[in-house]
Amino acid sequence: MRNWCSLVLGASYAGWKPESVHSIKLEHQYLSENTSSSGILVEDILHLSSSNSDGSTSSIRKRAIIGCGQKQSGDYLDGAAPDGLMGLGFGEKSLPSLLAKEKLVRNSFSMCFGDDLTGSILFGDQGLAGQQSTPFLPSDGNGNYDTYIIGVDVSCIGNSCFKETSFEAQVDSGTSFTFLPNAAYESIVQEFDKLVEEKRSSYEGSPWEYCYESSSDGSPKIPSMKFKFTSNSSFVVHNPLYLIYDESSQFRVLIGFCLAIQPMDGDVGIIGQNFMTGYRIVFDRENLRLGWSRSNCHDISDNKTMPLAPSANSKTAPPNPLPTSGQQNVPPKRPDVAPAVAGKTPAKSSADSNRSVAFLWMLFVLLSLHTYATAA
Repeated sequence: MRNWCSLVLGASYAGWKPESVHSIKLEHQYLSENTSSSGILVEDILHLSSSNSDGSTSSIRKRAIIGCGQKQSGDYLDGAAPDGLMGLGFGEKSLPSLLAKEKLVRNSFSMCFGDDLTGSILFGDQGLAGQQSTPFLPSDGNGNYDTYIIGVDVSCIGNSCFKETSFEAQVDSGTSFTFLPNAAYESIVQEFDKLVEEKRSSYEGSPWEYCYESSSDGSPKIPSMKFKFTSNSSFVVHNPLYLIYDESSQFRVLIGFCLAIQPMDGDVGIIGQNFMTGYRIVFDRENLRLGWSRSNCHDISDNKTMPLAPSANSKTAPPNPLPTSGQQNVPPKRPDVAPAVAGKTPAKSSADSNRSVAFLWMLFVLLSLHTYATAA
């Protein structure tokens, strides 16, 4: 078992003492063999930075409840365990709910996932006027909204769209990769495989079924992938791949790639971080809609880079820097799958398997988006 406690919005340090610790034990058991996470709830103060129209910044101090991981086991010992969890869901104890209740911001927030592995989170952001959107779906038959679920009407690969690929999906930045219901998965991956010219391959340690050798020029050539919604909007997946490199030579060489989608039982899939790359994703809880627009995640506020800390003339001390990598956590309201295991070096299962290859982990989210609010 591993034991640690660190603040989700800042660097880990042994001397951190939250203002209030609630003696509430939290434990979550994953379906992965012997994999679990347990810890406590803490209440601390966050420093939130705001950019003003004149280019200056200001900040506020806000109490927030954070889940602090203390004991992790199983697959979480391989480096993918989250240090802490912050509620960003519909629950009253989540940070967006608390900020909106005090009328500090609109009841909405956005997360941006840059192609260069950078990102940001903006509380109160309702996105751009011309962004595409689709409504959230109730989590149960009583019209309650507990998590961010959307309905995909049609999935398209290349020029072909398949009605049988209609499904519901939970939008969760706390999941590194994407999981689709079995029926939709089979239709999508089979059509994808037909259109990919590269040779099928397999890589030891890869959880994905459809992997390929890279072409000689090192640039994967794949068909386009798109989701369509009943709202006449569409979502183009810009980065569905997991890249595999040969790092045994002086220069890292791309030798293969996998379609980073896995099947799962049930009717509701999970759209993970990899499908959100290149987008500003807006969780508009006020209007119960998910919005999205293409973004490089630098020019998201009046064409200016959003600062990660207040300026020198700010009234309060700057917040701790955001972590540069994210961790996978699968929400508890869906069948839990194995968390991503970082730090392992898979080998190619072929005659030249002695070559050292490494997966380019795309765990770039700054905050885990959890579909439930941590409750005190």
